Amino acid sequence: MKKLWSLTTAKATLMVMLAGMVFVGCKKDDPAPNTVTDIVLQNNDFSILRAAVTRAGLADALKTGTLTVFAPNDAAFTASGLDLNTVNTLPVNTLKAVLEYHVLGTTNTSTALPTASNTEVTTLSGAKAYVTKNAAGVSVNGVRVTSPDIAADNGVIHVVERVIMPPAGNLLQVAQGNTNLTFLVAALSRVIQANPAVGATVTSVLTGNSPYTVFAPTNMAFQATPFNSIATINAATGANLTALTNVLLAHVVPGRVFSTNLTAGNVTTAGMAPITISLGSGVQVRGNGNGMNNANVTGANISATNGVVHVIDRVILP
Repeated sequence: MKKLWSLTTAKATLMVMLAGMVFVGCKKDDPAPNTVTDIVLQNNDFSILRAAVTRAGLADALKTGTLTVFAPNDAAFTASGLDLNTVNTLPVNTLKAVLEYHVLGTTNTSTALPTASNTEVTTLSGAKAYVTKNAAGVSVNGVRVTSPDIAADNGVIHVVERVIMPPAGNLLQVAQGNTNLTFLVAALSRVIQANPAVGATVTSVLTGNSPYTVFAPTNMAFQATPFNSIATINAATGANLTALTNVLLAHVVPGRVFSTNLTAGNVTTAGMAPITISLGSGVQVRGNGNGMNNANVTGANISATNGVVHVIDRVILP
């Protein structure tokens, strides 16, 4: 009986050991987790994004769900004028809102995205973004995807060329928030105040729900025209006020037109005067009154809730 008990015990011990070996073997062969967070943490091209995600407290959120992340790499942060120090000094809530604007709550590979302009999507922040897919590839708010379809356990990553900034308000609020557009804001205010009928139209364009695209001249651009000071703009009456109104309306195009949606040729403005768009190393635009002097787009794709702003270095003359 004692020998039988020893044999049974030995067999049982052997079974436990074998089971443990199988369990250990299975654990060893399990693939390492590969969530969006894991990819960001492990990829050295995402060092600034990694710091931003950690500081904003989004690491856990990017491990779960089914996500599409438009991820700026280090070069994209640098191209947007943002470095590690800037990221580490931004208010956490601001940083979180910017990062969440890069995330969709569904998985969308590049092949699954529709071939269309400005497909509206809702980001994790709740704000709307606009995806374009055409022969040139995929872009979001005019920011191009440079490396699509990096697979993660919980979704997909598309690397983008710049940081995608959420809208800071409607078209008027975006202009008011830019210290380099104070002459433009003064001109808009003058027209709105001085001519109720035209002012109502201008106000509707800038603050309404229908999307528009504004080519916004800088202060230096205005200083090269007869409207070369805030005082001159505020004093505009009669013929000068009409001229100022016509100039402003020549900078507005119906529709939300990001740089990746622009095509070369003539476009009719809100003032009904045509402007000519040229595409080459950058984007240029001119009115009939500019001769061959193009205005260059120096700051493209500034998103607003009701459109988009492109900053230009010359006033468009109709």
